[in-house]
Amino acid sequence: MSTQTEIILETVEFDDDGFMVDPNAWTPEIAEAIADDQGIQLTDRHWVVINFARKEFEENDEPPTLRRITKRTDVNTKEIYQLFPGGPAKNASRIAGLGKPTGCI
Repeated sequence: MSTQTEIILETVEFDDDGFMVDPNAWTPEIAEAIADDQGIQLTDRHWVVINFARKEFEENDEPPTLRRITKRTDVNTKEIYQLFPGGPAKNASRIAGLGKPTGCI
């Protein structure tokens, strides 16, 4: 984790599960820092999912489920597991600055 990542993450409030407390405080720079902290280098394909998750949250006031992401974007299940290993819906929501998706353990 870079010093810049540490500086950015120190300015953000997270809950006990590592999700941002205030989704409205999110910025793309915060997303980059959260991803860097998780060892993920964001690509255009990551941003497809992140931007979709943010839009869904704005419209429905909750983060999308894995099924909703794969049904409403061109990112299939196999790819999303590669992009966001170890719990794709949860990790995508975390990087998108949202809370834990419904149904995630």
